[in-house]
Amino acid sequence: METIVFALQIIVLLGAIFIGIRLGGIGIGYAGGIGVVILGLALGMKPGNIPWDVILIIMSVIGAISAMQLAGGLDYLVQIAEKILRSNPRYINYLAPTVTYFLTILAGTGHTAFSMIPVIVEVAKEQNIKPSAPLSIAVVASQIAITASPVSAAVVYMSGVLEPLGWSYPILLGIWIPTTFIGCMLTAFIITMFSNLDLSKDPIYQERLAKGLVKAPAGTQHTELKKGAKLSVLIFLIGVLAVVFYATTISDVMRLPMLNYVNSLIASDSSLAVLASIVKSYIDPVIVPRDAAIMSFMLSVATFIVIFCKIEPGKIADTSVFKSGMVACVCVLGVAWLGNTFVEGHINTIKDLASVWVGKIPSLLAVVFFFAAMLLYSQAATAKAITPAVIAALGISAANPGDSYIIVASFAAVSALFVLPTYPTLLGAVQMDDTGSTRLGKYVFNHAFLIPGILAIFLSVALGFGVVALLA
Repeated sequence: METIVFALQIIVLLGAIFIGIRLGGIGIGYAGGIGVVILGLALGMKPGNIPWDVILIIMSVIGAISAMQLAGGLDYLVQIAEKILRSNPRYINYLAPTVTYFLTILAGTGHTAFSMIPVIVEVAKEQNIKPSAPLSIAVVASQIAITASPVSAAVVYMSGVLEPLGWSYPILLGIWIPTTFIGCMLTAFIITMFSNLDLSKDPIYQERLAKGLVKAPAGTQHTELKKGAKLSVLIFLIGVLAVVFYATTISDVMRLPMLNYVNSLIASDSSLAVLASIVKSYIDPVIVPRDAAIMSFMLSVATFIVIFCKIEPGKIADTSVFKSGMVACVCVLGVAWLGNTFVEGHINTIKDLASVWVGKIPSLLAVVFFFAAMLLYSQAATAKAITPAVIAALGISAANPGDSYIIVASFAAVSALFVLPTYPTLLGAVQMDDTGSTRLGKYVFNHAFLIPGILAIFLSVALGFGVVALLA
C-alpha cells in the first residue's frame, strides 16, 4: 500500500510540474498549488513550509530594480553594455555572457538579460556569427550568476545556512564569483572552438532570409535617457554596496575582530569609547539579520529613487521587470511549496540516501541540485528544499562542519533552470533571434541551451571543489 501511495505522490508531483510547464509563465506557480492540494487532501501529506524569506527578498529586489527601470536606469546600463559588445564584436561569444553575468550579479535577477538579447542578436548578425552561440551562453551565464550575486535570495539563504558552519559571507562570495565566472568563460571558449558559427551556412537562416523574415542589423540605437537615469543607477549601486558591506560586517570573519577592537576602545576609555559603544550595540548581538537587511536596504533604495529621480510610484507596477518579478514570486510560491511538501514528506528516506551516496561520492550533491532545480524552477527554492536534508543526513553541524565543503562547491548546480525549454529568458532568446539559429528541438531537451548549460555548471562545480580543497 505504501508503495502505491508513494507512486501516486510522484505522479502528482511530476504531473503538476508538467501541467505548469505546458501552461507556461505564471501557470507553473498555479499548477504547483494544485499539486499541494492533491498531495494534502487526497494523499495525506502535510503541506510543507512556504519559502516566505525567498519570496520577500525577490519582491524587495524587484521593487528596487523596477523603480530604477522606470527612472531610465536600465536603459543607461543597456547603453553601456551595448558599447562593450560593439567595441569588440568579434569576441561576442565572450562579451555577451560577461555582460549578462555581471548585470545579474548587480541586480540579483537573471531577468535583466532580456534587455541584452536584441543587442546580442544584432551584433552577432553583423559578424556573421550564429546568434545561438552567444545567446545560449549569455542566458546560461545570467542563471548561474544568481549563485554569486550578493543580493540574490539564493546566496542570502545559503550564506545564512553556511556561516554557522565556518563559511563567512565574504569567503563564500570569494569562492562563488570567480568559479562561476571562469566556468562560464571556459564554456564560451569550448563553444567557440568546437561549434560551427558561420551564420551564412545555416540552412534555416537562408530559408528565413529568402522569405524576408530576417531584419537587417540596425546598428547602434541612440535612446535619449531620462534625467534621473544615471542617478537611479548610482543609488542602486550604493544600495548593493551597502548590502555587501553590512553582510560582511555582521559575518563572523569581520564581526569578531571588530568586536574585540571595539571592546578594547571601550576599556581604554578613549575619546572614541562612546562611538565604540554605539557600534557594539549594533553588532553584539546582530540586530538586523542579513535577509532583513537586504529587504530593508532594497526598499530604501526604491524610496530614494522615487524621491530623488522624481518618478511616479503608480507606474512602477507597469514596468516589465516588476511584472516578470511578480510572476517569479508566484512560481516560487507554487512550485517551491509543492517541492517542499514532497521533500518533507519523505525527509527520512532522503536523509538515508544522502548519507550513503553523497557521503561516498560528494559530487553527487551537484547532481541532486541539478535535477531538483530542473523541476523546482528556482535557485533559491532548490537550495532551500534540498540543503537542510543534506545537512541533517551528513550530520553537519557547527561542532562538526567537516562535509559542509560539499554544499559550497556544489551550489552552482542549483542553476539548472535551462534544462526544460520554458524559462522566460530562454524563450525570449528563441523568439528574438529572427535568424532561426536559436531554436527548440522536436524532443524537448535538444535545444541550443542544454550543452552550454551543462558545461558551465560542470566546470563551475569542478572549480568549486578545487577551490574548497585548497582552503581545507
